[in-house]
Amino acid sequence: MDVHQYCQERAAASGSSFYYSFVFLPQETRRAITAFYALCRELDDVVDECHERHVALAKLDWWREEIGRFASGTPQHPTTRALIDTPLGRDAPPALLLEIVDGMAMDLDYLRYPDFKSLNLYCYRVAGVVGEVAAAIFGGPRSADDRALRRYAHELGLAFQLTNIIRDVGEDARRGRIYLPQDELARYGVHESDIRNAKDTPEFRALMQFQFERAVACYDRALASLPTSARHAQRPGLVMASIYRTLLDEIRRDGFPVLRARVALTPLRKLWLASRTWLFP
Repeated sequence: MDVHQYCQERAAASGSSFYYSFVFLPQETRRAITAFYALCRELDDVVDECHERHVALAKLDWWREEIGRFASGTPQHPTTRALIDTPLGRDAPPALLLEIVDGMAMDLDYLRYPDFKSLNLYCYRVAGVVGEVAAAIFGGPRSADDRALRRYAHELGLAFQLTNIIRDVGEDARRGRIYLPQDELARYGVHESDIRNAKDTPEFRALMQFQFERAVACYDRALASLPTSARHAQRPGLVMASIYRTLLDEIRRDGFPVLRARVALTPLRKLWLASRTWLFP
């Protein structure tokens, strides 16, 4: 199979909102970001689908070796071969790709996070770094704005990850993982058994309101950091921000029903948000 077709099918099959931010891109940019996204999906699936820790660790070690081969120009996997086949993708820094692998490995070692500082490292690796690589692929003027663009990418990645954590609280708990910081559970009087048993208490809703406000602050900081000169090039990220922020608002409007259900936007609504944001970034 053609490596780009592999990545396209991998991205489309995920059903992720990220896919909607790619559809309006020029072909070369779309190929690069689709390959990068497919690579991230492969890494994520190692942890989600491998039930034996030693098998998952071995697979992540293989990916570290594969990123080394990508750096030397001889990758083997369809996603890394597709990435290196694009002018924008082949410049992806191997050090950042390794950070993403390290972030995925944290899911094997940490089922709980004592405080937000420790959770923030995880979010940085699995989302902030992803945002930085994606922002570089999307491009834009390179100058003194580079630092602001990286800050935007990291804040937006953090906002996305916090939104995912809020959305998936119940699902993650059923898998044995609780990403909400332990000290914050204690502060709001929420016990882990409440989450595992899907007890929708006033204390839980207050905790989730706090998580909501933190995520909103990240979106606000991200958009405030984005240089005006880069807004046009960074429209894919703005599309994702529109979709994810709408999802976050929907979760709050419904009273945070995340212990029993996974709140999602319809494909048609995602496409409408993507079209509107693309035309009026």
